Amino acid sequence: QVRLVESGGGSVQSGGSLRLSCEYSTYTGSSNVMAWFRQVPEKQREGVAAIYFRGGKTIYANSVKGRFTISQDKDKRTVFLEMNNLKPEDTGMYYCAAGYDGTSYAALQTRLYSYWGQGAQVTVSA
Repeated sequence: QVRLVESGGGSVQSGGSLRLSCEYSTYTGSSNVMAWFRQVPEKQREGVAAIYFRGGKTIYANSVKGRFTISQDKDKRTVFLEMNNLKPEDTGMYYCAAGYDGTSYAALQTRLYSYWGQGAQVTVSA
């Protein structure tokens, strides 16, 4: 069974930084990409950033480009999301996910992901 465990959420003021971590199990099924999604109440879950296991290609949502960085440490089986210059609109529950993307460019689409973590709350105050 694939397990994903997030950590590192919290509350910061606008302009601050946080780093989220997602430790994944040894078994990842047929997954070839890991991603971070976020969700606020009454809105659809949106893809924030993704990274492919092989090659390390990254994809970002336009709203976070230049502020967020996704990275991976394969030895530690961990994916990170470094979030800088946080804004109140970044507030939400952040989920780590593992999935398969055969296109190498569609990794922010929720439908590609079969495995999800429990979520980590990020709150940014003005």
